[in-house]
Amino acid sequence: MSDQFPSSSDLGSLDASIQRLTEKLVLVATAVQKLAADRIQLEEKIEDAQKRIQHILSRLPEQTDGRQMNLLGESSAPEPEDGNEPTTH
Repeated sequence: MSDQFPSSSDLGSLDASIQRLTEKLVLVATAVQKLAADRIQLEEKIEDAQKRIQHILSRLPEQTDGRQMNLLGESSAPEPEDGNEPTTH
């Protein structure tokens, strides 16, 4: 009848397995929390990028307007009229 009850070594082994699983569950839970925080941060970055894109699109001229607009606000040097690149020597 002693086959029906686990021995103390079996209980010790079972206890060690439960301890390892508990430690792994803590690691998994921590990883899930980090992933959730990362996801929130990425969603905020996407939202900011969408707002910047919308702002740029709102600055585009109407399709009936044939003019070009400098969207970045940078000054650009006029290109030479002969089509050649300027030389530095």
